[in-house]
Amino acid sequence: MIEDLRGKTIVITGGAQGIGKGVAWYLLRLGAAVLIADLDEEAGVETASEYAELGEVRFVQTDVADEASVARMVAEAATWRGAIDGLVNNAGIADPGATPVEQLSLDAWNRVLAVNLTGAFLCVKHAAPSLRRTHGAVVNIASTRALQSEPHTEAYSASKGGLLALTHALAISLGPAVRVNAISPGWIEVGNWRKSSQRRPSNLRPIDHAQHPVGRVGMPEDVAAMAAFLLSEASGFITGQNFIVDGGMTRKMIYVE
Repeated sequence: MIEDLRGKTIVITGGAQGIGKGVAWYLLRLGAAVLIADLDEEAGVETASEYAELGEVRFVQTDVADEASVARMVAEAATWRGAIDGLVNNAGIADPGATPVEQLSLDAWNRVLAVNLTGAFLCVKHAAPSLRRTHGAVVNIASTRALQSEPHTEAYSASKGGLLALTHALAISLGPAVRVNAISPGWIEVGNWRKSSQRRPSNLRPIDHAQHPVGRVGMPEDVAAMAAFLLSEASGFITGQNFIVDGGMTRKMIYVE
């Protein structure tokens, strides 16, 4: 059984929308205090206000690709409640417009890697001293795209593959004081977890659910439950691992008939 997270301070990057917002909601309900670090001020302010009734929550506008911005955020998080017990590196962006590799600009490539991979590195770099003191945990949100691809996802896939490698490297470097694991989500429906100006109802079709071995498309809560486990002492013997949360899709053989 997952232990509660009462008294724990957790930083979630990209926590104002999508999977990150779902993780924030879930952890607050388990008693954690949550600092949401997000570049989108509108979404961050809105989410912090929306979740205030659930527990202690704070928003700090942060660009995870900028080291000075990350350093300020981590310092504020550590000062807020005295320490950081957990870090969820969730902030990420996708390939712009699914651009063919021949047309993918170096700037676009670099921006995806800066946010998705370098951002996680910077957050761990600056949070590590506090995490060592609390014997905390890091959860990196990767993707099944680290293991398989659709066309024109080179930057995103490379960034998520790098994040898996960074996960096991950090687990060895920071252990035994800090545990580091990754979650690779599959298809997660986040339409209802966006800021209100962009929120939309789900338009999922029966076939979208039926093609998953578990019979449905994923929800942010599915990822959040795994993150909560990996942040808790219940997973104290687990580090350096990648957990696929995809309804079984990466185990399914798919051929055109």
